[in-house]
Amino acid sequence: MNKTLKTLIITALVLAMIPLAITYNKFASANRNLVPKNTKPAKVVYPEVGVWSVEADNYQASVTGFGEAQSKFQLTLVAEVSGKIIQLSDQFASGFSVENQALLAKVDATNYQQALATAKVNLAEAKLVLLEEENQVAQAKLEWGQSGFEGTPDSALVLREPYLIAAQTKVEQAISQVQVAQQDLEKTQVRAPFDAIIVNRNVQLGSYVQQGAEIATLYSKDKLEIAIPLSANEWRLLPNLESLNTKPWLVTLSSQENNQQWQARVERTTSHIDTSSRQRSIIVVVDNPLNQPQPLYPGTFVKAKIEGKTLTGLWKVPASAISQNNTLWLVDNKQVLKEVPAKVLFSANQFSYVQPPEGETSADVVIRPLNTYLVGMRVTAIKEGAIKDDASAETAL
Repeated sequence: MNKTLKTLIITALVLAMIPLAITYNKFASANRNLVPKNTKPAKVVYPEVGVWSVEADNYQASVTGFGEAQSKFQLTLVAEVSGKIIQLSDQFASGFSVENQALLAKVDATNYQQALATAKVNLAEAKLVLLEEENQVAQAKLEWGQSGFEGTPDSALVLREPYLIAAQTKVEQAISQVQVAQQDLEKTQVRAPFDAIIVNRNVQLGSYVQQGAEIATLYSKDKLEIAIPLSANEWRLLPNLESLNTKPWLVTLSSQENNQQWQARVERTTSHIDTSSRQRSIIVVVDNPLNQPQPLYPGTFVKAKIEGKTLTGLWKVPASAISQNNTLWLVDNKQVLKEVPAKVLFSANQFSYVQPPEGETSADVVIRPLNTYLVGMRVTAIKEGAIKDDASAETAL
């Protein structure tokens, strides 16, 4: 290749590079204009957490339990005599209420009337024998006195004392037989032993019943009792049991099926631990349950809130603040997370009442802790508004 040709090639390459260089310079200049002047480091953003500010305070606890309302007396009424049912009361049917000693049914009394008459005849005869024997004893004593003998006879037969005792005993026996016959006759009239509601009736008009046969099931209606089993921890939340003797211990009952409520009172406590549940029960009662504005029927399953004693120095935190590990997450004054155990003493619907960690009186509690939280993690605490309160409290043990 000669020198002239080489020069032409180089010149052509240089001329071709000029447009590329101009385009590159324009693009670089444009990018330099996009870079902001005086650029500062990016600000670190920490995760936001909702917190609830708490302070130690005093709260009245209450214990919640469940039980079934049962009549004070639940009786299986049985026939005390045998015979044919010849009369039934119109009120002797399932669902009706009857008063104490109300007549429910009648058993044919013919045989029992006859037995009573026979017993009365036997009594009259025994009394006659006794009168005759008393006269003979008086005559024997007179003859002994006229005989001139001193002291008492060697044999009691002389004054007929054994005969007199026998006659007296027969009179007593006859009196007892009259009483038994009279009671059997009265038992032919089947009566309610207390104010009751008829749960079921097992006889019909014309039925023949044997002594001891079931006639009906009756529940007393003057009082309902509810046994509320409580754990040892729940018992510790209740006031001194001696207060039962000084003032009424009120209990609020509510139905598990609707919003009906009733006022009850504590009547007594059991003195034994149930072998199956390992719990001891408190017995609450409702007087005249069927006369309440909303009747309380036997068999109703109820929730009972029992007023407890006042506990001091507790935190009231939203129930959602208790983590699955039963802990609380706190945010300190440096916006750092800390995890502490949550010892819940009782709760009230949306709130739990916990014993603060030792040395803590106030704190910011995370309302809705996450499983991803770590101890020492930096956050931004956001204080949230008040949560609707509930004046009552119930155990959550």
